[in-house]
Amino acid sequence: MLYELKNERLTVKVSDQGGTLWSILDREGTEYLWQGDPRYWEDRGPNLFPYIARLTGRRYRLDGKTYEMDIHGFLKDSVMEMKRSEADFLKLSLKSSEVTEQQYPFDFTLDIEYALRGSEIEITFRVHNQDRKKMYFGIGGHPGFQVPLEDGYSFEDYRLEFAETAGPKRIEFSPDCFVTGRETDFALQDGRILPLRHDLFDEDAIVLRDMAKTVSLVSAGKKGVRVSYPQMDYLGFWHMPKTDAPYVCIEPWSSLPSRKGIVEDLSTQPGLLSLEPGAVYENRWSIEILS
Repeated sequence: MLYELKNERLTVKVSDQGGTLWSILDREGTEYLWQGDPRYWEDRGPNLFPYIARLTGRRYRLDGKTYEMDIHGFLKDSVMEMKRSEADFLKLSLKSSEVTEQQYPFDFTLDIEYALRGSEIEITFRVHNQDRKKMYFGIGGHPGFQVPLEDGYSFEDYRLEFAETAGPKRIEFSPDCFVTGRETDFALQDGRILPLRHDLFDEDAIVLRDMAKTVSLVSAGKKGVRVSYPQMDYLGFWHMPKTDAPYVCIEPWSSLPSRKGIVEDLSTQPGLLSLEPGAVYENRWSIEILS
């Protein structure tokens, strides 16, 4: 089911399957969100929980047991329950169940809230640990944005522009997209700018740490997107490798995928979030439409 949020500037649609962003329209009718095309990538704006990207062999260990989980976790395939729906606000919830416990042995509730504030979509992830043991997880976003956003422009006319100068590190991945343990300096023009080219993604995603906490997708035109992720430690940029895909994903992540060749134990994998019994984790990030 699709839910619609609307104010004087934006019309946003969200699916109850995983709380996925489905559409972002401005008042002129321009679609900012990638609309899915199996030639390139059939998704649009999934949310990632309780794991980000790949597990070695699609498996992990916890408390002496082995569990299986697909890429980016099970949230993207789960139907969430609507808890509150207003003109400019939506709250969806996923409660642990027998189905989730087969993949992830924790008692939890995950809430996702979308709130429209002018030209900004504020997104809140809220995880409640309702178990008697410490909970380990990753969480993040994976929205794709149309490139170009206006007639008369090409993919190469766009750039990713950070709000502040920084010296980010790129997380190196193996050819099959696992963490190698190596990092390299990632040079930006003037310390802030990454011009877009399709071949940037020939080796899959660019994943950074120590980056500025806001980045904008802009060109010489008037339409763009600004993503802010103050609580996320990593940021990925991606489109389908070795294609001319007309979109780019801006992916705020809390953690990283498995290390190459290691079936991770969630209790010892570096960088995962942990939550004590009865505690609540909250993470807010946002997408602002520039027009």
